[in-house]
Amino acid sequence: MPLLEIKNLQVAFETEEGELRAVDGVSLAIDAGRTLGLVGESGCGKSVTALSILRLVPSPPGRILGGEVLWHGRDLLKLPANKMPAIRGREIGMIFQNPVTSLNPVFTIERQLCEVLILRFGLGRAEARERAIEMLRVVGISDPATRMSDYPHELSGGMKQRIMIAMALIGEPDLLIADEPTTALDVTIQAQILYLIKELQKKIGAAVILITHDMGVVAETCDEVAVMYAGRVVERGGAVEIFEHSRHPYTAGLLASIPKHGQTKEAPLATIEGVVPSLLHPPQGCRFAPRCARRRQVEEAARRRCDTEDPALRPIGAGGGCAACHWPLGGEA
Repeated sequence: MPLLEIKNLQVAFETEEGELRAVDGVSLAIDAGRTLGLVGESGCGKSVTALSILRLVPSPPGRILGGEVLWHGRDLLKLPANKMPAIRGREIGMIFQNPVTSLNPVFTIERQLCEVLILRFGLGRAEARERAIEMLRVVGISDPATRMSDYPHELSGGMKQRIMIAMALIGEPDLLIADEPTTALDVTIQAQILYLIKELQKKIGAAVILITHDMGVVAETCDEVAVMYAGRVVERGGAVEIFEHSRHPYTAGLLASIPKHGQTKEAPLATIEGVVPSLLHPPQGCRFAPRCARRRQVEEAARRRCDTEDPALRPIGAGGGCAACHWPLGGEA
């Protein structure tokens, strides 16, 4: 049994123009100790999927319409609301996308770290303080005892992100969800944060869901990859398989758009033409069809299938990967 399994998750938001399906039939699974990369363009549903696992989708305007989130075989979506706080932090930790808005500006770092240990784990204040100091030391904060009395505005961006990692891991969860953990950080700090997450994962044996749009980060850190587009998973498989033998044209387009070493200004970057479709009124067939270079390569009769029939996520090839494409790259229809 996977540590976490998501089946046909559907999440919608009410807008002035109608219902927007931010997540529309997402299915994922992750085993203990593994790292799953969840990648795709901004707005494709990555963060909403992560928030749905912990039932943190703001309501209103958001609603989880259906599906299952099986944690150790237990459906979190059916769990009583008063049982979820015991899951958050203790069993599943999350590093939120923006540490500036995730940390409370009027409380010290000590209060924000110790509150978790006192309320969720029943530790005394002195014991909680010692454990919080030790965790700050683990995540690379210098002079942690002094930093405990600081407020968030007194810390740099990299230090705030380390504080967020400490808060997510202080309960030694079985699963860590990292939502764009290196956003807005310079390259040197990005490398330090990713290395830190990998080392702490080894130490406590946690599984990690890493949400990012940076394929280079995925190549460095992930065992498996799920590629999302317009609210759906369009390709899923092992990281090596995805990079060496990507089956979905969208995944191939993402990889082709990565700058290459030694690339000159005269050689323009590859791009994916067009724009992401509106999730208020998605296309009838394949959601990537209007932008798909593969579709333009097949015969006209085959194109009609792309325009009218929604492809299902299905196994393709011998590598164990799946793709939602009628005419996958390197595979038969």
